Amino acid sequence: MVIENGEVLMMVDDEGTEQEIEVLGSLDLENQQYIAVAYLDELEDGEKEKEDLDIFFLQVNENDELSVIENDEEFEKVSSAFEAALEER
Repeated sequence: MVIENGEVLMMVDDEGTEQEIEVLGSLDLENQQYIAVAYLDELEDGEKEKEDLDIFFLQVNENDELSVIENDEEFEKVSSAFEAALEER
C-alpha cells in the first residue's frame, strides 16, 4: 500500500484518543519512507495559519505501519529534508 498526499489516516495519540491526521507530504530518505502529517481538525478549522499548524513526521515501516521518530538526530535529518523539498517547489 502506498500512502499518498491528502490521505486521511486514523492515529491514537499519547492519551489513547483516536485522531484523524492528513498526509501533507512524503519522502524517501536513506531507503526509508517518511510522511509529514497534521491533525485533520486543525486543517479544517481554518483559524490557524499554515505556519502555526502542528506538523509532525512519521516513519513508514515495511508493513505500512506508522511510528513516531524518537531519535533526535533522525528527526532533525527528516525535518531538514522536508524543508529542503518544500523550498524546491
